[in-house]
Amino acid sequence: MPGLAPVIGWLQRRAENFIALLLAAMFLTFLFQITFRYVLALPVSWTNWTVEFVSIAWLWGILFGYAFVVRDVDIIRLDIVYNGLPLGVRRILDVITGLTVAAILAWTLPKCWDYIDFMWRERTPALRIRFYWVFAIYAPFAVAVIIRSLLNVWGAVTGTGSRYSTPAHPEGHDYD
Repeated sequence: MPGLAPVIGWLQRRAENFIALLLAAMFLTFLFQITFRYVLALPVSWTNWTVEFVSIAWLWGILFGYAFVVRDVDIIRLDIVYNGLPLGVRRILDVITGLTVAAILAWTLPKCWDYIDFMWRERTPALRIRFYWVFAIYAPFAVAVIIRSLLNVWGAVTGTGSRYSTPAHPEGHDYD
């Protein structure tokens, strides 16, 4: 696997670049809409495509970002109660949670894909993009979450990973 590390690193950087481009495009579109609506006083109906584009870009940014950019250690968790539990209980809860999430997504994935495939027939109102392309990002998102959940289960079963190691000193935090 060491030979794949440069390729995986390159792909991760390109995924980050894609998210950055989406955010920049959303921001520029937002500024464009404000300029036309409030500065140039052009009718809002002419700029309806901007709302549609920003909505689609936001959807893709969230799902693509979680699937391919956000690392497990970067996920914000409200874990005050979780961290107060004994390590064995936390591991059991992680197994239950991971298996539940993976099972639900795996069970629903075929029907979600049927819906995505069905949406080939429909187009968005302003940009005329097929809804298939709008919703297609859900499939890789679901697969990535299934894989991530199963990796968390494996980590809980084996006791490996940063969630199960204690800091070397009392001041140690997960953001060091």
